[in-house]
Amino acid sequence: MALTGIEIFKLLPKTNCKDCGEPTCLAFAMKLAAAKAELSACPHVSEEAKTKLTEAAAPPIIPVTIGAGDRALKVGGETVMFRHEKRFENPPGLALLISDDMADAEVDKRLKKFKELEYERIGLVLKPDLVALKSASGDKAKFEALVNKVKQSTDSGLILMSDSPDVIAAGLNACADRKPLLYAATEENQEKMAELAKTNSCPLAVKAANVEKLAELTAKLAEAGIKEMVIDSGSRKLRQAFEDQVIIRSAALAKKFRPLGFPTIVFPGEMTDDPLKEAVIASIFVAKYGGIIVLSDFQGESLFPLLVERLNIYTDPQRPLATTEGIYEIGSPGENSPVLITSNFSLTYFIVSGEIETSRVPSYLLVKDTEGLSVMTAWAAGKFVADAIAPFVKKCGIADKVSHRKLIIPGYAASESGGLEEELPDWEIQVGPREGSHIPAYLKSWQP
Repeated sequence: MALTGIEIFKLLPKTNCKDCGEPTCLAFAMKLAAAKAELSACPHVSEEAKTKLTEAAAPPIIPVTIGAGDRALKVGGETVMFRHEKRFENPPGLALLISDDMADAEVDKRLKKFKELEYERIGLVLKPDLVALKSASGDKAKFEALVNKVKQSTDSGLILMSDSPDVIAAGLNACADRKPLLYAATEENQEKMAELAKTNSCPLAVKAANVEKLAELTAKLAEAGIKEMVIDSGSRKLRQAFEDQVIIRSAALAKKFRPLGFPTIVFPGEMTDDPLKEAVIASIFVAKYGGIIVLSDFQGESLFPLLVERLNIYTDPQRPLATTEGIYEIGSPGENSPVLITSNFSLTYFIVSGEIETSRVPSYLLVKDTEGLSVMTAWAAGKFVADAIAPFVKKCGIADKVSHRKLIIPGYAASESGGLEEELPDWEIQVGPREGSHIPAYLKSWQP
Protein backbone atom coordinates (compact mmCIF):
# COMPACT_ATOMS: atom_id res chain seq x y z
CA MET A 1 0.00 0.00 0.00
CA ALA A 2 1.34 3.46 -0.89
CA LEU A 3 2.84 5.47 1.97
CA THR A 4 1.92 9.05 2.75
CA GLY A 5 4.48 11.82 2.71
CA ILE A 6 4.66 11.84 6.52
CA GLU A 7 5.18 8.07 6.66
CA ILE A 8 8.00 8.37 4.14
CA PHE A 9 9.48 11.30 6.06
CA LYS A 10 9.78 9.14 9.19
CA LEU A 11 12.06 6.76 7.26
CA LEU A 12 14.34 9.48 5.90
CA PRO A 13 17.50 10.71 7.71
CA LYS A 14 15.90 14.10 8.53
CA THR A 15 19.16 16.02 8.08
CA ASN A 16 17.78 18.58 5.59
CA CYS A 17 21.14 18.33 3.79
CA LYS A 18 19.63 19.38 0.43
CA ASP A 19 21.72 16.77 -1.41
CA CYS A 20 18.54 15.47 -3.03
CA GLY A 21 17.84 18.90 -4.53
CA GLU A 22 14.99 19.72 -2.17
CA PRO A 23 15.18 22.26 0.69
CA THR A 24 14.05 19.79 3.38
CA CYS A 25 13.59 16.07 3.92
CA LEU A 26 9.87 16.71 4.32
CA ALA A 27 9.69 18.36 0.90
CA PHE A 28 11.54 15.39 -0.59
CA ALA A 29 9.17 12.97 1.15
CA MET A 30 6.16 14.77 -0.29
CA LYS A 31 7.62 14.50 -3.78
CA LEU A 32 8.30 10.81 -3.25
CA ALA A 33 4.69 10.28 -2.18
CA ALA A 34 3.50 12.06 -5.33
CA ALA A 35 5.85 9.97 -7.50
CA LYS A 36 7.68 13.14 -8.59
CA ALA A 37 11.07 12.08 -7.23
CA GLU A 38 13.23 8.96 -7.01
CA LEU A 39 14.48 7.51 -3.73
CA SER A 40 17.94 7.21 -5.27
CA ALA A 41 18.22 11.00 -5.11
CA CYS A 42 18.85 10.72 -1.35
CA PRO A 43 22.43 9.50 -0.77
CA HIS A 44 21.98 9.14 2.99
CA VAL A 45 18.91 6.91 3.34
CA SER A 46 19.65 3.70 5.27
CA GLU A 47 19.47 0.28 3.65
CA GLU A 48 16.67 -0.71 6.02
CA ALA A 49 14.63 2.33 5.08
CA LYS A 50 15.44 1.80 1.43
CA THR A 51 14.09 -1.76 1.60
CA LYS A 52 10.89 -0.65 3.35
CA LEU A 53 10.30 2.21 0.95
CA THR A 54 11.03 0.10 -2.13
CA GLU A 55 8.57 -2.60 -1.03
CA ALA A 56 5.92 -0.03 -0.18
CA ALA A 57 6.42 1.80 -3.46
CA ALA A 58 6.14 -1.35 -5.59
CA PRO A 59 3.07 -1.17 -7.86
CA PRO A 60 0.24 -3.63 -7.16
CA ILE A 61 1.16 -5.49 -10.35
CA ILE A 62 4.90 -6.15 -10.37
CA PRO A 63 6.76 -4.96 -13.49
CA VAL A 64 8.58 -7.75 -15.33
CA THR A 65 11.33 -7.29 -17.92
CA ILE A 66 11.78 -9.88 -20.68
CA GLY A 67 14.88 -9.76 -22.82
CA ALA A 68 17.98 -7.59 -22.76
CA GLY A 69 19.32 -4.54 -24.55
CA ASP A 70 17.27 -2.22 -26.73
CA ARG A 71 14.59 -4.84 -27.41
CA ALA A 72 13.92 -5.62 -23.75
CA LEU A 73 10.18 -5.61 -23.05
CA LYS A 74 8.69 -4.38 -19.79
CA VAL A 75 5.20 -5.57 -18.89
CA GLY A 76 3.09 -5.13 -15.76
CA GLY A 77 3.61 -2.23 -13.39
CA GLU A 78 -0.08 -1.31 -13.65
CA THR A 79 -1.82 0.74 -10.97
CA VAL A 80 -5.38 1.29 -12.24
CA MET A 81 -8.28 -0.76 -13.56
CA PHE A 82 -9.33 1.83 -16.13
CA ARG A 83 -7.26 4.09 -18.34
CA HIS A 84 -9.26 7.22 -17.51
CA GLU A 85 -8.34 6.89 -13.82
CA LYS A 86 -4.72 7.72 -14.60
CA ARG A 87 -3.06 5.79 -17.44
CA PHE A 88 -1.91 2.30 -18.34
CA GLU A 89 1.83 1.94 -17.87
CA ASN A 90 3.32 -0.79 -20.09
CA PRO A 91 1.77 -2.02 -23.35
CA PRO A 92 1.25 -5.79 -23.66
CA GLY A 93 3.84 -7.69 -25.64
CA LEU A 94 2.70 -9.35 -28.87
CA ALA A 95 4.47 -12.64 -29.50
CA LEU A 96 4.74 -14.94 -32.52
CA LEU A 97 4.62 -18.68 -31.87
CA ILE A 98 7.22 -20.95 -33.49
CA SER A 99 7.49 -24.63 -32.56
CA ASP A 100 10.30 -27.12 -33.07
CA ASP A 101 8.09 -29.48 -35.10
CA MET A 102 7.77 -26.92 -37.90
CA ALA A 103 9.73 -27.37 -41.13
CA ASP A 104 12.73 -25.07 -41.62
CA ALA A 105 10.92 -23.31 -44.45
CA GLU A 106 7.98 -22.49 -42.16
CA VAL A 107 10.29 -21.24 -39.42
CA ASP A 108 12.09 -19.00 -41.93
CA LYS A 109 8.77 -17.73 -43.24
CA ARG A 110 7.58 -16.79 -39.76
CA LEU A 111 10.83 -15.10 -38.84
CA LYS A 112 10.65 -13.10 -42.06
CA LYS A 113 7.16 -11.92 -41.18
CA PHE A 114 8.22 -11.09 -37.65
CA LYS A 115 10.95 -8.79 -38.96
CA GLU A 116 9.04 -7.26 -41.87
CA LEU A 117 5.62 -6.63 -40.33
CA GLU A 118 6.28 -3.25 -38.78
CA TYR A 119 4.51 0.02 -39.46
CA GLU A 120 5.19 3.72 -39.02
CA ARG A 121 2.34 5.69 -37.51
CA ILE A 122 2.45 9.25 -36.13
CA GLY A 123 6.21 9.08 -35.97
CA LEU A 124 6.35 5.78 -34.08
CA VAL A 125 7.40 2.37 -35.36
CA LEU A 126 4.79 -0.22 -34.42
CA LYS A 127 6.02 -3.82 -34.38
CA PRO A 128 5.67 -7.09 -32.46
CA ASP A 129 7.90 -7.73 -29.48
CA LEU A 130 8.57 -11.38 -28.74
CA VAL A 131 9.09 -14.78 -30.31
CA ALA A 132 7.59 -17.67 -28.35
CA LEU A 133 9.53 -20.90 -28.98
CA LYS A 134 7.58 -24.03 -28.15
CA SER A 135 9.01 -27.52 -27.70
CA ALA A 136 6.34 -29.65 -29.37
CA SER A 137 8.72 -32.56 -29.90
CA GLY A 138 10.15 -32.80 -26.38
CA ASP A 139 13.58 -33.27 -27.98
CA LYS A 140 16.21 -31.20 -26.14
CA ALA A 141 18.65 -31.04 -29.05
CA LYS A 142 15.94 -30.07 -31.51
CA PHE A 143 14.67 -27.34 -29.23
CA GLU A 144 18.15 -25.95 -28.60
CA ALA A 145 18.79 -25.85 -32.35
CA LEU A 146 15.56 -23.87 -32.88
CA VAL A 147 16.45 -21.41 -30.14
CA ASN A 148 19.89 -20.93 -31.66
CA LYS A 149 18.43 -20.26 -35.09
CA VAL A 150 15.92 -17.72 -33.83
CA LYS A 151 18.48 -16.00 -31.63
CA GLN A 152 20.74 -15.47 -34.63
CA SER A 153 17.86 -14.15 -36.73
CA THR A 154 16.42 -11.55 -34.38
CA ASP A 155 17.39 -9.49 -31.34
CA SER A 156 13.87 -9.59 -29.93
CA GLY A 157 12.90 -11.00 -26.56
CA LEU A 158 12.21 -14.75 -26.34
CA ILE A 159 9.77 -17.03 -24.55
CA LEU A 160 10.90 -20.63 -24.01
CA MET A 161 7.91 -22.96 -23.77
CA SER A 162 7.98 -26.48 -22.34
CA ASP A 163 6.71 -28.34 -19.30
CA SER A 164 10.07 -30.11 -19.08
CA PRO A 165 12.78 -28.29 -17.10
CA ASP A 166 15.38 -30.31 -19.01
CA VAL A 167 14.12 -28.98 -22.34
CA ILE A 168 14.00 -25.43 -20.97
CA ALA A 169 17.58 -25.87 -19.73
CA ALA A 170 18.64 -26.91 -23.23
CA GLY A 171 17.05 -23.77 -24.64
CA LEU A 172 18.78 -21.66 -22.01
CA ASN A 173 22.13 -23.06 -23.14
CA ALA A 174 21.59 -21.12 -26.34
CA CYS A 175 20.04 -17.88 -25.06
CA ALA A 176 20.48 -17.34 -21.31
CA ASP A 177 22.07 -13.96 -22.05
CA ARG A 178 18.80 -12.82 -23.63
CA LYS A 179 16.96 -13.27 -20.30
CA PRO A 180 14.00 -15.11 -21.86
CA LEU A 181 10.69 -15.77 -20.15
CA LEU A 182 10.54 -19.40 -19.03
CA TYR A 183 7.11 -20.94 -19.62
CA ALA A 184 5.94 -22.54 -17.47
CA ALA A 185 6.26 -23.52 -13.83
CA THR A 186 3.45 -25.83 -12.72
CA GLU A 187 2.62 -27.69 -9.52
CA GLU A 188 4.63 -30.67 -10.82
CA ASN A 189 7.83 -28.92 -11.96
CA GLN A 190 7.91 -25.75 -9.85
CA GLU A 191 11.11 -26.49 -7.93
CA LYS A 192 13.25 -27.24 -10.99
CA MET A 193 11.79 -24.35 -12.98
CA ALA A 194 12.36 -21.98 -10.07
CA GLU A 195 15.97 -23.08 -9.87
CA LEU A 196 16.47 -22.45 -13.59
CA ALA A 197 14.91 -19.00 -13.28
CA LYS A 198 17.08 -18.04 -10.29
CA THR A 199 20.30 -19.46 -11.69
CA ASN A 200 19.87 -17.64 -15.00
CA SER A 201 18.17 -14.48 -13.63
CA CYS A 202 15.19 -15.02 -15.94
CA PRO A 203 11.52 -14.18 -15.39
CA LEU A 204 9.29 -17.20 -14.82
CA ALA A 205 5.81 -17.87 -16.18
CA VAL A 206 3.51 -19.74 -13.80
CA LYS A 207 0.56 -21.85 -14.96
CA ALA A 208 -2.22 -23.46 -12.95
CA ALA A 209 -5.68 -24.92 -13.54
CA ASN A 210 -7.52 -21.89 -12.14
CA VAL A 211 -6.99 -18.59 -10.35
CA GLU A 212 -7.11 -20.09 -6.84
CA LYS A 213 -4.41 -22.67 -7.56
CA LEU A 214 -2.42 -20.02 -9.41
CA ALA A 215 -2.31 -17.83 -6.29
CA GLU A 216 -1.14 -20.77 -4.18
CA LEU A 217 1.64 -21.53 -6.65
CA THR A 218 2.91 -17.96 -6.97
CA ALA A 219 2.97 -17.66 -3.17
CA LYS A 220 5.20 -20.75 -2.97
CA LEU A 221 7.49 -19.46 -5.68
CA ALA A 222 7.71 -16.04 -4.05
CA GLU A 223 8.82 -17.74 -0.82
CA ALA A 224 11.44 -19.57 -2.89
CA GLY A 225 12.86 -16.22 -4.00
CA ILE A 226 11.21 -15.76 -7.41
CA LYS A 227 10.25 -12.12 -7.86
CA GLU A 228 9.59 -11.66 -11.57
CA MET A 229 6.63 -13.81 -12.62
CA VAL A 230 4.08 -13.84 -15.42
CA ILE A 231 0.90 -15.77 -14.70
CA ASP A 232 -1.44 -18.00 -16.73
CA SER A 233 -4.75 -19.03 -15.15
CA GLY A 234 -4.94 -21.99 -17.52
CA SER A 235 -8.31 -21.20 -19.07
CA ARG A 236 -8.61 -21.67 -22.84
CA LYS A 237 -12.28 -20.66 -23.16
CA LEU A 238 -12.77 -16.99 -23.99
CA ARG A 239 -15.39 -16.19 -21.36
CA GLN A 240 -13.48 -17.82 -18.50
CA ALA A 241 -10.16 -16.40 -19.64
CA PHE A 242 -11.67 -12.93 -19.80
CA GLU A 243 -13.21 -13.29 -16.34
CA ASP A 244 -9.86 -14.49 -15.01
CA GLN A 245 -8.12 -11.39 -16.35
CA VAL A 246 -10.59 -9.11 -14.59
CA ILE A 247 -10.42 -11.10 -11.34
CA ILE A 248 -6.63 -11.07 -11.34
CA ARG A 249 -6.42 -7.35 -12.02
CA SER A 250 -9.09 -6.50 -9.45
CA ALA A 251 -7.57 -8.69 -6.75
CA ALA A 252 -4.15 -7.12 -7.24
CA LEU A 253 -5.33 -3.51 -7.41
CA ALA A 254 -8.41 -3.31 -5.21
CA LYS A 255 -7.49 -5.93 -2.60
CA LYS A 256 -3.68 -5.60 -2.79
CA PHE A 257 -3.50 -9.38 -3.11
CA ARG A 258 0.18 -9.93 -3.86
CA PRO A 259 -0.05 -13.59 -5.06
CA LEU A 260 -1.95 -12.31 -8.12
CA GLY A 261 0.00 -9.07 -8.53
CA PHE A 262 1.77 -10.09 -11.74
CA PRO A 263 1.28 -9.49 -15.47
CA THR A 264 -0.57 -12.23 -17.34
CA ILE A 265 0.06 -14.26 -20.47
CA VAL A 266 -2.73 -15.41 -22.81
CA PHE A 267 -2.94 -17.65 -25.88
CA PRO A 268 -5.80 -16.63 -28.22
CA GLY A 269 -4.65 -19.26 -30.73
CA GLU A 270 -5.55 -21.98 -28.24
CA MET A 271 -9.10 -20.64 -28.00
CA THR A 272 -9.98 -20.92 -31.72
CA ASP A 273 -8.76 -22.31 -35.03
CA ASP A 274 -10.06 -19.31 -36.98
CA PRO A 275 -7.27 -16.73 -37.60
CA LEU A 276 -9.68 -13.80 -37.75
CA LYS A 277 -11.46 -14.87 -34.60
CA GLU A 278 -8.06 -15.23 -32.95
CA ALA A 279 -7.33 -11.60 -33.82
CA VAL A 280 -10.65 -10.51 -32.30
CA ILE A 281 -9.91 -12.47 -29.12
CA ALA A 282 -6.44 -10.93 -28.99
CA SER A 283 -7.98 -7.47 -29.28
CA ILE A 284 -10.07 -8.21 -26.19
CA PHE A 285 -6.97 -9.03 -24.18
CA VAL A 286 -5.12 -5.95 -25.43
CA ALA A 287 -7.84 -3.96 -23.70
CA LYS A 288 -8.42 -6.24 -20.67
CA TYR A 289 -5.78 -7.08 -19.41
CA GLY A 290 -3.21 -9.28 -21.11
CA GLY A 291 0.43 -8.64 -20.31
CA ILE A 292 1.71 -10.89 -23.09
CA ILE A 293 -0.44 -12.09 -26.00
CA VAL A 294 0.94 -15.06 -27.92
CA LEU A 295 -0.45 -15.38 -31.46
CA SER A 296 -0.33 -18.61 -33.44
CA ASP A 297 0.77 -16.70 -36.55
CA PHE A 298 1.09 -13.17 -37.89
CA GLN A 299 -0.92 -11.69 -40.76
CA GLY A 300 -0.56 -8.05 -41.67
CA GLU A 301 -4.31 -7.48 -41.85
CA SER A 302 -4.77 -8.63 -38.26
CA LEU A 303 -1.47 -7.57 -36.67
CA PHE A 304 -1.69 -3.93 -37.75
CA PRO A 305 -5.09 -3.30 -36.08
CA LEU A 306 -3.80 -4.91 -32.88
CA LEU A 307 -0.72 -2.68 -32.88
CA VAL A 308 -2.85 0.42 -33.44
CA GLU A 309 -5.31 -0.62 -30.73
CA ARG A 310 -2.42 -1.11 -28.33
CA LEU A 311 -1.00 2.30 -29.22
CA ASN A 312 -4.34 4.02 -28.68
CA ILE A 313 -5.07 2.37 -25.34
CA TYR A 314 -1.60 2.76 -23.91
CA THR A 315 -1.03 6.35 -24.96
CA ASP A 316 -1.01 8.51 -21.84
CA PRO A 317 -4.24 10.57 -22.03
CA GLN A 318 -2.53 13.29 -19.97
CA ARG A 319 0.36 13.63 -22.45
CA PRO A 320 -0.44 14.05 -26.14
CA LEU A 321 1.75 12.32 -28.70
CA ALA A 322 4.47 14.70 -29.79
CA THR A 323 6.95 14.87 -32.67
CA THR A 324 10.57 15.79 -32.02
CA GLU A 325 11.39 19.46 -32.51
CA GLY A 326 13.56 20.21 -35.51
CA ILE A 327 13.77 20.71 -39.28
CA TYR A 328 11.98 18.13 -41.45
CA GLU A 329 12.89 17.90 -45.11
CA ILE A 330 10.01 16.84 -47.32
CA GLY A 331 10.72 15.93 -50.95
CA SER A 332 14.45 16.80 -51.07
CA PRO A 333 14.16 20.59 -50.67
CA GLY A 334 16.84 23.04 -51.77
CA GLU A 335 17.89 26.60 -51.07
CA ASN A 336 14.85 28.05 -52.84
CA SER A 337 12.27 25.79 -51.19
CA PRO A 338 9.50 27.16 -48.99
CA VAL A 339 9.82 27.07 -45.21
CA LEU A 340 6.74 26.32 -43.12
CA ILE A 341 6.40 26.08 -39.35
CA THR A 342 3.92 24.21 -37.17
CA SER A 343 3.54 22.76 -33.66
CA ASN A 344 4.81 19.35 -32.57
CA PHE A 345 1.41 17.78 -31.88
CA SER A 346 1.83 14.54 -33.82
CA LEU A 347 -1.53 14.70 -35.58
CA THR A 348 -0.84 18.28 -36.68
CA TYR A 349 2.61 17.31 -37.96
CA PHE A 350 1.36 14.37 -39.98
CA ILE A 351 -1.53 16.31 -41.49
CA VAL A 352 0.74 19.19 -42.50
CA SER A 353 3.58 16.96 -43.76
CA GLY A 354 1.09 14.82 -45.65
CA GLU A 355 -0.39 17.83 -47.42
CA ILE A 356 3.09 19.10 -48.30
CA GLU A 357 3.88 15.70 -49.84
CA THR A 358 0.61 15.86 -51.75
CA SER A 359 1.62 19.24 -53.22
CA ARG A 360 4.83 17.71 -54.63
CA VAL A 361 6.60 20.96 -53.75
CA PRO A 362 9.87 20.14 -51.91
CA SER A 363 9.73 22.06 -48.63
CA TYR A 364 11.25 22.51 -45.21
CA LEU A 365 8.88 22.03 -42.29
CA LEU A 366 9.98 23.50 -38.96
CA VAL A 367 8.43 21.73 -36.00
CA LYS A 368 8.38 23.82 -32.82
CA ASP A 369 8.15 22.08 -29.45
CA THR A 370 4.80 23.08 -27.96
CA GLU A 371 4.63 20.19 -25.47
CA GLY A 372 2.44 18.25 -27.86
CA LEU A 373 -0.26 20.92 -28.21
CA SER A 374 -1.97 21.78 -31.48
CA VAL A 375 -1.37 25.17 -33.10
CA MET A 376 -4.50 26.81 -31.70
CA THR A 377 -4.12 25.35 -28.22
CA ALA A 378 -0.40 26.14 -28.13
CA TRP A 379 -1.07 29.69 -29.29
CA ALA A 380 -3.69 30.17 -26.55
CA ALA A 381 -1.24 28.74 -23.98
CA GLY A 382 1.53 31.10 -25.09
CA LYS A 383 3.69 28.30 -26.50
CA PHE A 384 3.30 29.15 -30.19
CA VAL A 385 3.76 32.90 -30.09
CA ALA A 386 6.33 35.26 -31.58
CA ASP A 387 8.76 35.35 -28.66
CA ALA A 388 8.78 31.52 -28.54
CA ILE A 389 8.91 30.89 -32.29
CA ALA A 390 11.62 33.44 -33.12
CA PRO A 391 14.41 31.97 -30.93
CA PHE A 392 13.70 28.55 -32.40
CA VAL A 393 13.93 29.86 -35.98
CA LYS A 394 17.22 31.58 -35.19
CA LYS A 395 18.79 28.52 -33.54
CA CYS A 396 17.44 25.64 -35.63
CA GLY A 397 19.78 26.29 -38.56
CA ILE A 398 17.20 26.85 -41.30
CA ALA A 399 18.93 30.10 -42.32
CA ASP A 400 21.90 28.03 -43.50
CA LYS A 401 19.71 25.87 -45.72
CA VAL A 402 17.80 28.49 -47.73
CA SER A 403 18.85 31.57 -49.68
CA HIS A 404 15.58 33.42 -49.10
CA ARG A 405 14.14 34.67 -45.81
CA LYS A 406 10.45 33.83 -46.04
CA LEU A 407 8.66 31.97 -43.23
CA ILE A 408 5.14 30.61 -43.69
CA ILE A 409 3.17 30.47 -40.44
CA PRO A 410 -0.20 28.71 -39.95
CA GLY A 411 -3.28 30.80 -40.67
CA TYR A 412 -4.52 30.18 -37.14
CA ALA A 413 -1.43 32.02 -35.83
CA ALA A 414 -1.83 35.00 -38.18
CA SER A 415 -1.97 37.41 -35.25
CA GLU A 416 1.68 36.57 -34.48
CA SER A 417 2.94 37.85 -37.83
CA GLY A 418 3.59 41.40 -36.56
CA GLY A 419 5.46 40.20 -33.50
CA LEU A 420 7.53 37.81 -35.62
CA GLU A 421 8.51 40.58 -38.01
CA GLU A 422 9.88 42.48 -35.01
CA GLU A 423 11.64 39.42 -33.58
CA LEU A 424 12.94 38.29 -36.98
CA PRO A 425 13.68 41.54 -38.87
CA ASP A 426 15.54 39.71 -41.65
CA TRP A 427 12.57 37.46 -42.41
CA GLU A 428 9.39 38.08 -44.34
CA ILE A 429 6.53 36.50 -42.43
CA GLN A 430 3.87 35.00 -44.69
CA VAL A 431 0.53 33.78 -43.40
CA GLY A 432 -0.37 30.37 -44.79
CA PRO A 433 -3.73 28.60 -44.97
CA ARG A 434 -5.85 27.98 -41.91
CA GLU A 435 -6.71 24.45 -43.08
CA GLY A 436 -4.18 21.79 -43.97
CA SER A 437 -6.16 20.77 -47.03
CA HIS A 438 -5.41 24.17 -48.60
CA ILE A 439 -1.63 23.78 -48.30
CA PRO A 440 -1.06 22.08 -51.70
CA ALA A 441 -2.68 24.90 -53.66
CA TYR A 442 -0.86 27.50 -51.59
CA LEU A 443 2.57 25.93 -52.12
CA LYS A 444 2.05 25.49 -55.85
CA SER A 445 1.60 29.25 -56.19
CA TRP A 446 4.39 30.18 -53.76
CA GLN A 447 7.39 32.12 -55.08
CA PRO A 448 10.80 32.45 -53.34
